[in-house]
Amino acid sequence: MKLGWLVIWYQLSGIFVFTLGTVILGIALRRKSDQRFAERISRVSHLLYWVCLGLPSLVGFLYPGLTHFDELVGMHPLPYRTADTVVGVLLLIPGIYLFGASNAALNRIGHGAAAFKLTRVVVQSDVYKKMRNPMSLGYYLIVAGISLLAGSTYLTSVTVLLIPAHAFNIKYFEEVELEVRYGRIYSEYKRRVPFLIPGFRSNPKVA
Repeated sequence: MKLGWLVIWYQLSGIFVFTLGTVILGIALRRKSDQRFAERISRVSHLLYWVCLGLPSLVGFLYPGLTHFDELVGMHPLPYRTADTVVGVLLLIPGIYLFGASNAALNRIGHGAAAFKLTRVVVQSDVYKKMRNPMSLGYYLIVAGISLLAGSTYLTSVTVLLIPAHAFNIKYFEEVELEVRYGRIYSEYKRRVPFLIPGFRSNPKVA
């Protein structure tokens, strides 16, 4: 029981620390807009993700397990199991595709990876020609889909916190870091291609 609550504390505090780290890194980058500095703190941001968001999710999967959180915290599971399962599968399928396809494109075109091996060029083709962050969208669909498939009110609530924290990291830190490293190439790509949802341009192209 105590170990289960420790996992919960790790998950929730991880989201807070990740968000705080994003703010600190974002401020530091704005004060020192240097390419080599941007590369270094980009790796720090990746480390924060794995320690604060990725690892807590893995730990929770192993213990107490996806279907045991609600019982541990005294929550009722999600009420509509059949509907939740169907929606969970419908989210999981495109999520896995986007996550896999974007990783493959980063490796094949950008000569980098999702974590500490930074891309050498701005990837603008494949799934990246429709949205700037297909991997993140895939990640969001996966975590939401798993929460629904588990029928867990707790995990769904954590997902509601996790997705905005991760999206904030992209907007406040990652996009600034990419503009520092790639300059006008990324700025033009950012104006032309939607942030997350294909067909929705929060930054329309300026003629």
